[in-house]
Amino acid sequence: MDGGISVITNPTVSVRLTTTLSSFEVNRRFNRGITIAEFKSKLELVVGTPASCMDLQLFSPSDKFLQKLEDNEALLGSYPVDDDCRIHVIDRSGAQSGEFSDLSKVEKYEITDEAYDKRTDSVRSFMKKNKKGRFNEEEAAQQAAEQAEREAKEEAAAAAITVGSRCQVQVTGQPTKIGTVMYVGTTEFKPGYWVGVKYDEPLGKNDGSVNGKRYFECQPKYGAFVKPLSVTVGDFPEEDYGLDEM
Repeated sequence: MDGGISVITNPTVSVRLTTTLSSFEVNRRFNRGITIAEFKSKLELVVGTPASCMDLQLFSPSDKFLQKLEDNEALLGSYPVDDDCRIHVIDRSGAQSGEFSDLSKVEKYEITDEAYDKRTDSVRSFMKKNKKGRFNEEEAAQQAAEQAEREAKEEAAAAAITVGSRCQVQVTGQPTKIGTVMYVGTTEFKPGYWVGVKYDEPLGKNDGSVNGKRYFECQPKYGAFVKPLSVTVGDFPEEDYGLDEM
């Protein structure tokens, strides 16, 4: 040891990349030992600008402009590039901002249902050939029967629920909730039978209305719609939270 101080620099650096072609910012890690020319070549795959059409600007982690990266033969590590610095790519190719992210400019490929039905390399063709899904008559019939059975059970459960009844709601993956039945019937937001419940606590998702259609009145976050089979009607008194006690 000669008593000197040695500084070990991380051989790689993580930088933020922005470009005049997009409003997005991405993070990438690069080797400090590559030249600026090599660095530009790698940036081509990230930002879409040809290396020959790039001007690079270096900003500090706080986005203060530091300098341009102009010497193609210099090493990336020879510049004050630290983790979380930002390197801004100025495109001189003539491309317009948003050109590579605006999907409205991409011509859509469309095919008629008749033409698609004749293709042999499509998903529909595979389903037909292997008798999957709706192309399997036995399976389709079974699914239709199961759906009809579910709907019948829901209709019967809905018929046994009366507006004004106290209830308990048990939905898979959610805690048990207590409330009052405020609505029973069909809705405009989804098919089938639904039960509108006003919970005792703000554990719901709405105020009794969905998509501008009101089904019952309650405070925001106290209302919810659940399937009839998730509702049990019974003697479920409101919790006493001791609000009248001192």
